[in-house]
Amino acid sequence: MRKTPDGLLRSEATRQRATFLELFLDLVFVFALTRISARLIADFTDGQRGAYAGLGQALLLFLALWAVWSLTVWSTSWLDPDAPIVQTVIIMTLVGAMTMAVAVPNGFGARAALFAITLVTLQIGRVVFFHVAGHGRPDPQQSIRVLFWFGLSAPLWVVGGLVNDGTVRGALWTLAVLTDYTGLLLGWPTPRLGAQRLGVQMIAAEHLAERYQQFLLIALGEAIFVIGLAFSGSEFHTDQTGGFVLALASTVLLWRIYFHVAGGMLGTAVDRSRNPARLATDMAFAHMVMIAGIVLTGVGFELFIAEPLGHLPATWLIAIFGGPVLFLAGRSALEYQVFGRVSRSRLAGLVAFGLLIPVALHLQPLTAGAVAAVVLLGVAAADARRSRHRSPETPTPPY
Repeated sequence: MRKTPDGLLRSEATRQRATFLELFLDLVFVFALTRISARLIADFTDGQRGAYAGLGQALLLFLALWAVWSLTVWSTSWLDPDAPIVQTVIIMTLVGAMTMAVAVPNGFGARAALFAITLVTLQIGRVVFFHVAGHGRPDPQQSIRVLFWFGLSAPLWVVGGLVNDGTVRGALWTLAVLTDYTGLLLGWPTPRLGAQRLGVQMIAAEHLAERYQQFLLIALGEAIFVIGLAFSGSEFHTDQTGGFVLALASTVLLWRIYFHVAGGMLGTAVDRSRNPARLATDMAFAHMVMIAGIVLTGVGFELFIAEPLGHLPATWLIAIFGGPVLFLAGRSALEYQVFGRVSRSRLAGLVAFGLLIPVALHLQPLTAGAVAAVVLLGVAAADARRSRHRSPETPTPPY
């Protein structure tokens, strides 16, 4: 990382570890994930919205929150997080994200307008503030690019939040999410200015990698919160205790699978990449999929702890099996980004889940959860066996 005369940009002397203010911001997203989980649990159990409609709505709310967090992380991996202007933007993000989080339970109902208007105000407001307070530094064209794309999605968010028709709201917000993520993925291509990802000239790889790892741990912590809440509210029957132990073991397996080799080498991979900005962007999407999978897996934990025996509704497999499938899919993508290949054990795990769905439909919820845990255990065991018989790998990103 080269030194720079601009005090807003990171330099070689800038610390790589996340600041306490950044960690403080993460606490808001812990709360946000708990609200999303609570929505999903209600959708899978009370049937008011329906599992499929509720899942789609929760996904849109999650993607909006992830976009806020992801852009913040990119900014603090490119800019000096100790600079007063940057710290002010983080505090603005904290307040805005907390407001969005409290709106999540009714984010598609009475609080839709609050969620949407807060999102738009936050996304546009912090870019404008940074541009004005920083007198255009360090890259005035980048501010224009980002504002151009937020300007495209803002009407979709606001109108969607104000309409009374839930179907229209869902359609408008889906278009808004697609617009926001297309801009992020492509580097906000803008007429006359072209495209450029944040931090393309300078990026704190170690900091960015640590932030992704920290957010994944946040998701695992949220799953543990769901496990504890579900079991503490149960009758502590033997089957419920078994579900509690199974859920904890499954969470440990998710942690083990993530951090095995690739999950601990993100910073080195970004440093070695020929295109670090693209690789870091792709890593963001891989982590988004994994974290969505962990949240959904946590919902499955709640379901089989609360009602371990009896009939298994087919929709419950979306959480019990679908969560681990999303996690393994995102982890496979991350492994490719770090090493340029995907382990056969991860692909085998995905195939196993697909083949086991017809069988799982005839199982009890707790048994289905045990089957999912066995598949994860197989993946983790294959990782451990491969590590014993191979020398340590060096990250070789494909680009």
